[in-house]
Amino acid sequence: MPRALTIADRAIRWYQTSARDLPWRRSGTTAWGVLVSEIMLQQTPVSRVLPVYEGWLARWPRPADLAAEPAAEAIRAWGRLGYPRRALRLHACAAMVTDRYGGVVPDDLASLLALPGVGAYTARAVAAFAYGRREPVVDTNVRRLAARAVLGRADGGAATTTADLATVEALLPEEPAEAARASAAFMELGALVCTARRPGCQDCPLRDACAWRAAGSPPSTAPRPRSQGYAGTDRQARGVLLALCRDQPAGVALAALLDAWPDREQGHRALSSLIADGLVVRSHSGHFALPGGARAR
Repeated sequence: MPRALTIADRAIRWYQTSARDLPWRRSGTTAWGVLVSEIMLQQTPVSRVLPVYEGWLARWPRPADLAAEPAAEAIRAWGRLGYPRRALRLHACAAMVTDRYGGVVPDDLASLLALPGVGAYTARAVAAFAYGRREPVVDTNVRRLAARAVLGRADGGAATTTADLATVEALLPEEPAEAARASAAFMELGALVCTARRPGCQDCPLRDACAWRAAGSPPSTAPRPRSQGYAGTDRQARGVLLALCRDQPAGVALAALLDAWPDREQGHRALSSLIADGLVVRSHSGHFALPGGARAR
């Protein structure tokens, strides 16, 4: 009698024919390429990441290539991808990987977690997707997928818990490479089909094994998070000021920075936070520039 298909079996079969062709999934992608993709994809849609990712890897295909350049170049190449501290973290990662690991991104969880700005999710993602390790890779999409398919709940909560990791790990095949494929499949299925607001249950390979669908697809009882606007926020002010510094390597005078934002107090606050985050420094001439730039002295 043939073995019944597991949730992982179904997801992997779907993934093999329906997954997006993304550069970090292609054969030959290095662990560095996977790490760059995971950091860029944090809170950022794939469509915005793609051109920046491809340009980044073309310029810095190895950690040592990025480590040899000043942090200013990483921030400049980051462009308007958002949350630019991630560029600094990637630059710091490149330096540590080059100095401590001979230019090769480590393959064990403890060493990955020691890299600057690499948390539990990113470490597991690199271990699974770059090195074929059996690790539960749990993001928002995977939490939701597991909550529906296994627990019969509409959503997976606001943050990953130990219970979430255990639920997903129990779904993974025992063979590490197959488990890594299942992790990628769960993530893609949650992103494209088992979506938060309009899940495509009719197209889902798990529809006949989904506890949530069997229960009648009950709605979520959790309060819906309030969406945060961008216009007029400190984030937007920071972006405007950082763009000026990015476009003028020789530095920008304080007056010019503050004139670039209509609310002077908010402009001061945004500049102070950029300095505190290490994204902007004050040069000897009193101008403000990206850190480590050749002309920011």
